[in-house]
Amino acid sequence: MAADKSVRRVALLTAGGLAPCLSSAVGGLIERYTEVAPDVEIIGYLNGYHGLLSGRHIEVTPEVRAKAGLLHKFGGSPIGNSRVKLTNTADLVKRGLIADGQNALQVAAERLVADGVDVLHTIGGDDTNTTAADLAAYLHEHDYDLTVVGLPKTIDNDVVPIRQSLGAWTAAEQGALFARNIIAEHSSNPRMLVVHEVMGRNCGWLTAATALAYREWVKQQEWNPGVGLDAGGWDAHAVYVPEATIDLDAEAERLKAVMDENDCVNIFLSEGAGVPAIVAELEARGEEVGRDPFGHVKLDTINPGAWFAKQFAERIGAEKTMVQKSGYFSRSAAANDRDLALIKECTDYAVDAALRGESGVVGHDEERGDELRAIEFPRIAGGKEFDPGVDWFVALKSEIGQP
Repeated sequence: MAADKSVRRVALLTAGGLAPCLSSAVGGLIERYTEVAPDVEIIGYLNGYHGLLSGRHIEVTPEVRAKAGLLHKFGGSPIGNSRVKLTNTADLVKRGLIADGQNALQVAAERLVADGVDVLHTIGGDDTNTTAADLAAYLHEHDYDLTVVGLPKTIDNDVVPIRQSLGAWTAAEQGALFARNIIAEHSSNPRMLVVHEVMGRNCGWLTAATALAYREWVKQQEWNPGVGLDAGGWDAHAVYVPEATIDLDAEAERLKAVMDENDCVNIFLSEGAGVPAIVAELEARGEEVGRDPFGHVKLDTINPGAWFAKQFAERIGAEKTMVQKSGYFSRSAAANDRDLALIKECTDYAVDAALRGESGVVGHDEERGDELRAIEFPRIAGGKEFDPGVDWFVALKSEIGQP
């Protein structure tokens, strides 16, 4: 495929939280351009929109292109991330990224023009990609043609209307690996309550998928109950997601019986489960609930896992409680084989779309028969809910005796 003559320079940008796809996606984009349009220059803005505003970028040299395949082996992002919202002027001024009175979209747009960027590839969640769309619109209004092609990065798997976001499968697999060691702690004390808090904000997909992957591991093991190595103590006993109502009293009664039988209770909890109730309780006490530049509640400051542990501990007769969070472990991993295949499919398409001058976010469009395409920016949104009624999740809960 030959590049359109108008495409001379492309820029890559990764933003938001980490996910097990960023490094590989950067590598995949570099490899695809090298394959089909080797004369196109590539730069990478450092730390996402932070670098775009401050004018910090790196050049992708021939040496970097030659070793781009190495990026598939690592987690994190080689060009760095940040949480910067271009429309949150007060936050940007406070952080010194723009001067008081400046328009961040204008600053970013002028930087893209000055750098001669024809195509901007954004790898991030809905906020990252819709911000990029705002940039493209601003530039179009000022007679500068910028093609923006995004890739959906979120371990939450909650981008509308994308079937599967990059890195989410790996995050579930890594969360299950994390759980193997954390749930071993059930043997550290009599009547032990272990809460495994999983990332995902308001979407329960990652928690459910992590529990499913963990239980598949449990089923594959050979046990020796005569000496105490029993599947019952290693199993997941409850899985709580934001999309399903949790009857604390009924669950406490059920889990007390589990505790009596197994001398432990192991809970997989989505960090977004019960958040409205927790926030309401904190604010009723006059406590201020922290929020990030995007207005999201800072979940690490309200500790949903600790809150749920407190609700259950006394009622189920727990002698010791442990809360552990797998989020940072899971999201910083290198992509697994399943995600690598999806990343390649999407990065190849993203480059081809960019060379056609076609903007959008690349993914399998659930509202268009799961077709892989550059989905129109106005249709991209966060907050896609997990369906707790899907067959595999209903079966999982049935197997562990959870209504």
